[in-house]
Amino acid sequence: MVTARTRDIEKAAGVLRAGGLVAFPTETVYGLGANAEDSAAVTRIFQVKGRPPSHPLIVHLADAQHLDDWVQDVPATARLLAERFWPGPLTLVLRRGPRVPLEATGGLETVAVRVPDHPVALALLSAFGGGVTAPSANRFGQVSPTAAPHVRAELGDAVDFVLDGGPCEVGVESTIVDATGEVPSILRPGGVTREDLEAVLGRPLAVHATSSVRVPGQHPSHYAPRARVVLVEPEKVVAEAETAQELGHQVGVFLPPSVADTPVKAHAVVALPASTAAYARGLYGFLRELDQRGCDLIVASLPVEEGMGLAIANRLRRAAGPRTTE
Repeated sequence: MVTARTRDIEKAAGVLRAGGLVAFPTETVYGLGANAEDSAAVTRIFQVKGRPPSHPLIVHLADAQHLDDWVQDVPATARLLAERFWPGPLTLVLRRGPRVPLEATGGLETVAVRVPDHPVALALLSAFGGGVTAPSANRFGQVSPTAAPHVRAELGDAVDFVLDGGPCEVGVESTIVDATGEVPSILRPGGVTREDLEAVLGRPLAVHATSSVRVPGQHPSHYAPRARVVLVEPEKVVAEAETAQELGHQVGVFLPPSVADTPVKAHAVVALPASTAAYARGLYGFLRELDQRGCDLIVASLPVEEGMGLAIANRLRRAAGPRTTE
C-alpha cells in the first residue's frame, strides 16, 4: 500500500528529475534541494535564496558507498570520518569529481558532501537516485528553517514542493571538515562536536573562523533575524536588556540558565534550556519567535564553547555580525 508520505517522496523525486526545487528535512535544518548534476537547477537555488554564486553548496548523498562517485583522492582520514559519522551532521570537503558542476561549488575544485541522518531525506535521496545540492531553505543570511512552515513562510511559491518531515532534531547545520589533506580541520562547527571528531581521529583539530577553502556559513552576517543581536557576558544580559528597553527598544532576551531566576524588564524573554543540545535544537526557533513578537534588539550571551556550545556560539556570532546590506 502506498502511504501519503511515500506519494510525497515520489512526487518530490519527480520534481528533482524535472529540474525543480524541493525543500526537504534533514536532522539539522530544512534544505533547498536541486539535482546536483543539473546546472540550471543549481543556479536557480542561488536565485531563489539571493545567495552569491561564489558560495558553494553541499551535495547530499543517500549512502557513504556513493562517495567515490562524486569526489576524488579521498584521504584515509576522510573515509574514517565518513564510516564513523555518516549518516549524520558531518560534511566533508574533498576534491570535486567530474559529476559535480562548478555551479554547485562556487567555481572551486573542492566540493562539500554529506549523508543526512533523517529518514525522509534518505528516502528522497534513494528514490531520486542521485546527489542533491541543498543549502538551507531560506533567504541568504537569514535564520535557517527547522520546520516546514518556516520554509513556506519565507520562500512561498519559489519552491516547487515542500516535503514535510516534522521538526529537525539537531537544529543547527552540519559540522564542516576540510578533509582534502591528511590533517583535517573544522571550517564550521555544527551537529558533530569537535570532541567527538578528535576522539575518532586521536588528534586535536583546529577550528577556523575563516579559511582559504570557501564553505557555507562563513559570511560575516549569517543566521540573522530581523532584530539586531547584541552579545554580552552572561552576568550582564539583564542589565544590558533593561538599559536598551529604557532607551526605547523592543528588547528580546535570551536569558541564560545562570541567571534564570533574575527578573528582567523586557519586551520578550526566552528562558534558555540548560542542555546545549536542547538549546541548539531550539536556537533558530527562539530567534524567529522574538522577530515575530516585534523585537528590534536581541540581547544574548555565548555559551561555554564545548560540545554543542561551540556551534551555538558560532551561530550567535554570525547572527550578531555586521550587516553590509543595511
